Amino acid sequence: MPSTHEVTNQVPPLTGHDAAADPALLAALHREGAGWAEPELHELGRLAGSEQAQEWGRLASENRPVLRTHDRYGHRVDEVEFHPHWHDLMRVAVEHGLHAAPWRQDRAGAHVARAAKNYVWTQTDPGHICPISMTYAAVPALRHAPELAARYEPLLASPEYDFGLREPTGKRGLIAGMSMTEKQGGSDVRANTTDARPAADGSYRLVGHKWFTSAPMSDLFLTLAQAPGGLSCFLLPRVLPDGSRNPIRLQRLKDKLGNHSNASAEIEYDGATGWLVGAEGKGVRTIIEMVNKTRLDCAIGSAAGMRHGLVQAVHHARHRKAFGEYLIDQPLMANVLADLAVEAEAATTVGMRLAGATDRACAGDEREELFGRLALAVTKYWVCKRAPAHAAEALECLGGNGYVEESGMPRLYREAPLMSIWEGSGNVAALDALRAMAKQPETIEVFFTEVEQAAGADARLDEATARLRKELGDLADIQFRARRLVETFALVLQGSLLVRHGDPAVADAFCASRFGGDWGIAFGTLPAGTSTDTILARARVEA
Repeated sequence: MPSTHEVTNQVPPLTGHDAAADPALLAALHREGAGWAEPELHELGRLAGSEQAQEWGRLASENRPVLRTHDRYGHRVDEVEFHPHWHDLMRVAVEHGLHAAPWRQDRAGAHVARAAKNYVWTQTDPGHICPISMTYAAVPALRHAPELAARYEPLLASPEYDFGLREPTGKRGLIAGMSMTEKQGGSDVRANTTDARPAADGSYRLVGHKWFTSAPMSDLFLTLAQAPGGLSCFLLPRVLPDGSRNPIRLQRLKDKLGNHSNASAEIEYDGATGWLVGAEGKGVRTIIEMVNKTRLDCAIGSAAGMRHGLVQAVHHARHRKAFGEYLIDQPLMANVLADLAVEAEAATTVGMRLAGATDRACAGDEREELFGRLALAVTKYWVCKRAPAHAAEALECLGGNGYVEESGMPRLYREAPLMSIWEGSGNVAALDALRAMAKQPETIEVFFTEVEQAAGADARLDEATARLRKELGDLADIQFRARRLVETFALVLQGSLLVRHGDPAVADAFCASRFGGDWGIAFGTLPAGTSTDTILARARVEA
């Protein structure tokens, strides 16, 4: 064979590793009170890093869901057909409690444990995490209707994945979806026109269209519609208690940029039956609990994507040579990789802190609830906004090899913008942060109490915190300045957490670059003297 046919200097596939072998994640798991979950987290991490699970994710994404509106005889069926490995991914997620374990576990750290497992398993395929996340988020909203919660919550929290169109209470486990946006409104859900009319049996009949309903194969949906008393929240099953199909018509599936393994549909309620959740006219207040829980998963999902891209880039650089040296040993590449690592660790650390706040707020800690109200909005804005740039740079570390589909990096890149759009785009998240401060001014001091636990430890962080306080003293044009203000909120929170709890090299690089002004616009512009070896050692995984 001619020597030109020999394959050399190519990188072996990264499989057979433990996706939970992540120093920032494991430290946060213990710090936030869920160290007891580490053995199961590693079990899931080894499965996530296996060749089998990575292949499941690839095939589920490459073989997109198919909508079957009618059967061969012309009967309306409104079914979505998935690749078999979609169901494998869903089964593992449900069995490990990613969907709703905290609602059946009366144990400190349950939400933290779930967030960590979500972070690890997302790295197989983010698409199937959408219905998993919505099921988790549906439970607190459903509790506004105790009778409905008593009927469905045990099945929503069941560790059994039972796919198929059947009456919900006859199944071993349920998946929930959410249907809010409409053509004319988008994020402005108060502009919804779907109509809900009371029926004699206490239910409502809904007529209208929804523009973006993710996971339309779910068993139950929480949706918004205009009742006589105003915009209200309703629960709609796909199959009614008498076994008949609820007239929820799937019009078409969205042809999306990414998130290909998951189906998202335009639907029509053609006199569909629903039951009121919460009071009439309080639909947004009722469903906002679901929105906030899925926003937490947006931040966790973005952090997981950063970690996945970072690990792939570091693996490539450790095995690929250019100009006679491995890429990772070349100073400029080390700068790029270290910068990506700093961003990823900051995202992971703040995401897990918010999971801890969720745990403590659910246990009745009012200060943690206030902290989460503001910190979640600013984190959702910033971490999700950073993910696409991070994915692009990680892809570029692989060069041309990263641009081809076989590398998996294009899939990561296409997925990255979704988390910033889902549950409120960047502007919505920024405005929500302003709204939290205006409606509950005490959130500001609770936030600063958290950040200032690092006071005196790093002068650059102290100066940034002081600048933020000063910015809050000027309310002129605050909506125009909202993005910059919210960005600063997010950065000082990340900086404080890293200074207190992170690796010293990571914390120093973060503060020097993000606060000290010694940073460019692109990744890979960390200041001279950054301890790249120490930082990158934390991003290495062994297959």
